[in-house]
Amino acid sequence: MTAPDSQQPLRVGVVGLGWAGETAIKAFTGLPGVEVIAAADPRPEQREKISKNYEIAHLHAEYEELVARDDLDIVSVATPTFLHAPVTIAALEHGKHVLCEKPIARSVAEGEAMVKAAIDHQRVLQVVFNHRRRGDVQVLKAYIDQGGLGRIYHAKAMWMRRSGIPQLGGWFTTREMAGGGPLIDLGVHILDMGLYLLNEPEVVAVSAATYAEIGTQGRGGRGDQLAGGAFEVEDLATAFIRLSNGITLQLEVSWAVYGKHGDDFGVALFGTDGGAEIDVVRYSWQDTLRIFTDTGGVPAEIRPQVVRGEGHAGVAREFIDVIRSGNWADHVGREGLRRTQIVEACYQSAQQGREVALVDRAGQL
Repeated sequence: MTAPDSQQPLRVGVVGLGWAGETAIKAFTGLPGVEVIAAADPRPEQREKISKNYEIAHLHAEYEELVARDDLDIVSVATPTFLHAPVTIAALEHGKHVLCEKPIARSVAEGEAMVKAAIDHQRVLQVVFNHRRRGDVQVLKAYIDQGGLGRIYHAKAMWMRRSGIPQLGGWFTTREMAGGGPLIDLGVHILDMGLYLLNEPEVVAVSAATYAEIGTQGRGGRGDQLAGGAFEVEDLATAFIRLSNGITLQLEVSWAVYGKHGDDFGVALFGTDGGAEIDVVRYSWQDTLRIFTDTGGVPAEIRPQVVRGEGHAGVAREFIDVIRSGNWADHVGREGLRRTQIVEACYQSAQQGREVALVDRAGQL
C-alpha cells in the first residue's frame, strides 16, 4: 500500500444521486485536491438535475460502468441500503477506495463481505457517521477525554419523530431493501454517537423490543410522501445494551409516535463526577449541550458555546486524509460493521423475546 501523490488530485465518482449523493458531491468538491468527475443513477431525472447544478464530466445510468472507470480513485456510495454491498464490493474489486453511507449494509453477512473485500484489495472503506462531527459532540468528547465526567456508567441515546416515516410505502419501509426500520436508519446514527463518546467500549449483550403500530395503518409519513404501499418494518424500537466494564446504554428510536417530539435526537451521559446531555430539536445546533456538575458544593449547569460542526464535509475530509496518509489497514469498515452487529442483535432479541449476547466478529476480520 502506498499513499497517493499529494500533488495529484483524487478523483471521485458518486453512485446514487438523491439527497445523500448530492450531499457527497458538495462535501468532496469543497476539499482541495479532490475532483468529482463521475456520477451514476438509473433515474434520468436525477442525472439531469445533477448535470444542471454541478460540473461533472461523466454521467452513467449503471453503477457498473462507473466503478469500472480507470480514471477514478474513490467511489462514494449513496444508494438505498440494499445496494451498499454490491456497489461497494464492485468498487473495491476495481481498486477504488469507498466512502459508504450508513448503515454499512442490511446485515452482518453483507457487512463482513464488504470489510473482507477492503482487506483483500487493500483499500480504504469508511462509513458515513456525520453526526459525530457535530460541534456539540466534539466539545463533549473533549470534556470527557479530559476526565470531566469521571467514570461514565450509564448513557441514553434517542431519536424520536412525531411523524417522519421516510418514503412510506417505498424502499425504506420494505424489509428486503432496507433491512429494518428506524433502528437501522436512525438508531445506527445515535448508537455511533453514544459509542464514540464512550470511547468504543465492547458490546456484551442486548435486549430489545420493536413495534409496528403507526406505519401499518398508513399513518406517520411525511406530508410529501404517499401512503398505501408496503410497511414491513418497525416504527419504534427500544434496546438495553450492556457494555464492557459494567456500562449500560439505553436506546430509543422511532419514525412515528404520539408524543412531544417533532424530529429530535440526543444523548445523555451519567458519570461519577458529572453528567451531560445533548438535546437536538429539529436538527438545531445552538444551545444544545448541557454539562451538569457541582460548584462550591451546590449543583451547577454549564452551557458551552459550540460551533455548528463539519457534518458530511468533516467525514469527507477525514476520509481523504486517511487515503493520503497511506495507513489503510486500520480503515476497512470494521467500525461500521460493529454498529450493524449491534443492530442485528437487537432485531434478533426483539424477535426471540430474550437477551442476545454478542461476539465482536469485526475484530476477527
